Amino acid sequence: MTHVVGGFESQPWDDFTDALLRRATALFVSESRGPNDGLAGLRVTDEEAATLVEHPSAHLDAANDDVLRVLDSELAASRERMWKELEQPSLLSALAWLARLEADDVEVFAFLLGVELEPRRQRLLMYAQDNVTLSRPTLTTLRRIFPAPHNGALSVVEDGRLRRAALVDVGNEGPWATRIVSLPSSVTWAFVGDTSLDRDLPMGARMVPGVPRPVDEDEGLLLVSGADAETRRRQAIDRLNRPVLVTPCAREEHEWDALVREATMAGAGIILEVGEELPAVARRRVERADHIPWVISSTTDVPLDQLPARPWTELSLVDEPVPQDEIRELLGEEASGRRLDREQLRLVGLALDGGKPDPADAVRRLASGHLDRRATRIRPRRAWDDVVLPPEQLALVHALVERYRHRRTVYETWGFQPLPSAGQVALFSGPSGTGKTLTAEVVAGELGMDLYKLDLSSVVSKYIGETEQNLEAVFASAEAADVVLFFDEADSLLGKRSEVSDAHDRYANIEVSYLLQRFERYNGLVVLATNLEKNIDPAFTRRIHVAVEFPSPEAEQRLAIWNLSFPKDCPIEALDLDWLAETFEITGGSIRNVALSAAFAAAALDQSVTMERVLGALRHEMRKLGRLIDERTFTGYQQPKPRKATTKNRR
Repeated sequence: MTHVVGGFESQPWDDFTDALLRRATALFVSESRGPNDGLAGLRVTDEEAATLVEHPSAHLDAANDDVLRVLDSELAASRERMWKELEQPSLLSALAWLARLEADDVEVFAFLLGVELEPRRQRLLMYAQDNVTLSRPTLTTLRRIFPAPHNGALSVVEDGRLRRAALVDVGNEGPWATRIVSLPSSVTWAFVGDTSLDRDLPMGARMVPGVPRPVDEDEGLLLVSGADAETRRRQAIDRLNRPVLVTPCAREEHEWDALVREATMAGAGIILEVGEELPAVARRRVERADHIPWVISSTTDVPLDQLPARPWTELSLVDEPVPQDEIRELLGEEASGRRLDREQLRLVGLALDGGKPDPADAVRRLASGHLDRRATRIRPRRAWDDVVLPPEQLALVHALVERYRHRRTVYETWGFQPLPSAGQVALFSGPSGTGKTLTAEVVAGELGMDLYKLDLSSVVSKYIGETEQNLEAVFASAEAADVVLFFDEADSLLGKRSEVSDAHDRYANIEVSYLLQRFERYNGLVVLATNLEKNIDPAFTRRIHVAVEFPSPEAEQRLAIWNLSFPKDCPIEALDLDWLAETFEITGGSIRNVALSAAFAAAALDQSVTMERVLGALRHEMRKLGRLIDERTFTGYQQPKPRKATTKNRR
């Protein structure tokens, strides 16, 4: 960043500050001469003070009206010279121009800066204030150095221009008379040429370069809402036509001071990016710093009762995706058809610059940071051979894949209207353990996408509106990164709306209504899974493009699942899988649990999986499911029946 202030050369305030200090020293000698105790280092002696002001010590020993008249004349001459120099472009005149400082404000600031930059003046100020611990002026000193009708100390009041621009600090401890007046460190650094941003700025604040200029009277406040953050940013930057400080809302007072100060010294505007509400402290700061053009950027309109008391204009933007040619320019042809807004495209660009050479990986990073906190990422490892379903249901799952794979052809090439969106919503219903999650994983793998299984505990909130906010973050991230969203136990979110009898019913209905609208606008793939299809609100039916009912497996499907449940490297001995499939009517999930339990029992003894161990695991699984156990079924099985294809379909 480049401040409009900076440099080491002789400055217009030098002579002026020295003249003020000479007069202050003479006044101290004539009005309040303290005892000379000779303690070196604990006081500034008369002789040293005389040397510092470059006046004979006699002037200090016997300050009189003649001496003061001479000093007043010197001060008037130095003041005149300073103002003549400030008529030309200079360091101080630039800041006065940008911060709308009055003449008295400029003189007080020039004095503070002159003291801050010169140790000799600090020693002299200690003498004039009769206190070696006070190397900076107090409020009383400002009153004495700048007598009425000069504003003096009144130039640093809370509502003064210097304080509005955060260019001076006033201590808040001790009696008013002894409170220290100083310059913030970043201001002093700027005047000696430092171009770095203030370290107290809020995290995430950044400066967009431009040509500094003061705010016009008719600029006021600009409200920008809608679209995405980067689109709002671009529109605001174009309208401000100067350097711009883009920042989230500050949290602490010193961060607000840094924002105002940095914008003032850079001749910049501030784009304040807020959530749904504008904090009261933000309103106050926007009102006070009226020398800065402010932009309030928000997704939705800021309520009228939260707006600062400044004239404002409003710009509402439409949420539109980035044109495909811009996406292809950054991500290549393989990204054709991907839907991104400008903020997401900017973030993907950062990922590519930061070490993600693969555009697909960079896009996935859009989702991972937000989704990983609210959903479980499943990287697909299983394929169609792992899915055991009747032919009709399997055909529907294949149809879901083809619908999503060819949506661009249908909607873009052939011209079908994607009403209301080009997204696909599938419903997988059926008893627990029938393969709904597994099938969703296979669908994601077939499409080359990650599967995110939503963690309801991290989404649903007891606080009003937070559930919708969390879900919006999930949908926005998933849509940008092109992943499959999997809502397990979807009936808990999509339950039927009921008559409103209390506040809980009202807000539960609001959540369902929100999801209905969000599914319509979502352009990605959503899979809803439920064990209780009848509990889902009927309004979701028309939003569902493919509905697949997962039945409990028949004997033929159970046999296939038994075969798939034992990997090829698992040692087995005389398992009668036909008998198991015919005898025990359990789901695929239970079959896999039995196979795993039997495998652990065998591994503990370093032996093979036997029928005895499988039957023991079956007993445990049946008890867990609350099923009645007929011991005759278990004890009636005596010898394994010969079976030619014991290892058929085993992997």
